[in-house]
Amino acid sequence: MGIEEYKDLLSSIGVDVEKHAKMMSAGLESYKKQFLSQPNRPKGMEYFDWFMSEIQGERIAEINRLRSQKKPAVGTFCIFVPEEIIVGAGGACYGLCGGSPATIPDAESELPRNICPLIKSAHGFKLQRTCAYTQSSDFIYGETTCEAKKKTWEILNKHHPVHVMNIPHMKREKDLKMWSEEIREFKEHIEEVIGKKLTLEEMKNGTKIINEKRDALQRLDALRGMNPDVIPISGKDGLFITQMGFLDDPVRYTQKVNQLCDELDERVKNKISVFEKDTPRLMVLGTPFAPPNWKLHTAVESTGGAIINEESCIGHRYYKDNVDLENVEDEETFIERLMQRYSKVDCACFTPNTPRIDKILKMYKDRQVDGVIYYTLSFCHTYNVEAHLVTQALEKEGIPCLVIESDYSAEDIGQIKTRVEAFLESLAFKKKAKKFKGIR
Repeated sequence: MGIEEYKDLLSSIGVDVEKHAKMMSAGLESYKKQFLSQPNRPKGMEYFDWFMSEIQGERIAEINRLRSQKKPAVGTFCIFVPEEIIVGAGGACYGLCGGSPATIPDAESELPRNICPLIKSAHGFKLQRTCAYTQSSDFIYGETTCEAKKKTWEILNKHHPVHVMNIPHMKREKDLKMWSEEIREFKEHIEEVIGKKLTLEEMKNGTKIINEKRDALQRLDALRGMNPDVIPISGKDGLFITQMGFLDDPVRYTQKVNQLCDELDERVKNKISVFEKDTPRLMVLGTPFAPPNWKLHTAVESTGGAIINEESCIGHRYYKDNVDLENVEDEETFIERLMQRYSKVDCACFTPNTPRIDKILKMYKDRQVDGVIYYTLSFCHTYNVEAHLVTQALEKEGIPCLVIESDYSAEDIGQIKTRVEAFLESLAFKKKAKKFKGIR
């Protein structure tokens, strides 16, 4: 249908319709230029192209239909939100707008300039009232993964209800016990929103839905990166699919991802690749990619490289683990299993965080990657500091790595492309040298 048909709905939830229309028009135009021009795209991408056209239209209508039925609608910036509980309550859990530079000047009327652009962008969307997801939320889920976020929630709460979950920064027994209590309090908050107690079966059903969604993304991840001779889908499309997993209805999304994977399976069998043979295979590590932040992938894949994996919250870190429901017969066990699953997330907020380094090294070998890009957002201190430990481990293993720090502006696109070109040339030289020496 398109966003025009939803003007009345958008206005009713407090969206600044005029500003919103301009931003969506610019976003859709950028998407068309960066995505639809790609050659040999899988047919299964047609659904995701449609979803992009309805991202703040029909999907917003769906969320508000749930709200009218007293189902919870929860906006989030972080993968520590126990979405299983929200979905078990029949509601919608989704990421909020936060990848655009257009809203940052408004945010800087309340926030410092020298903090993470993701936080500023998201806060600016609320101040501008140009994110229909934010406006549709019964409350925004906040967490304590960094200092800037912790204090921003206090300011954001003046504009929109915020529920903060205290995520411990260590994983000792006493920390994990506290984490279980935080999950229980979150469940109770959802029960306040819906006006009734959640049953164990409802929460287990929500968990099965999210487990199946993560299974589909694990399947996509394997198809993107575990076949060294065939890359059946671009890294940019792979990233976009993952990004949409934080917005779409999880049941429908899972079905569409699996349908796409069926097509990619056939492409792998028939050796249909979207990149030429011997294209350098790259893994991206670091901070999340909130849409419409596609500039790194565009730079890499328009310069001669292919991104086959994102070790990121919008990426492998989100879907690598499921909740174990075996022999879960009571709520206490269910909460414990949720905590166990979420405590496996290897966010840079944790100390120590050696499992993340071990995982990166294993992923590099399993996927036969040629090089790594460590990508961080400016002023993201947790990932910028941890970059030293990660790159040190990569260097020890002889793994080529390019470190890029950026924000959401277009000002450094040329510089990023130049640095990527030089990195790809060094990888090509290294590969030729290995062949010359007879090294695999």
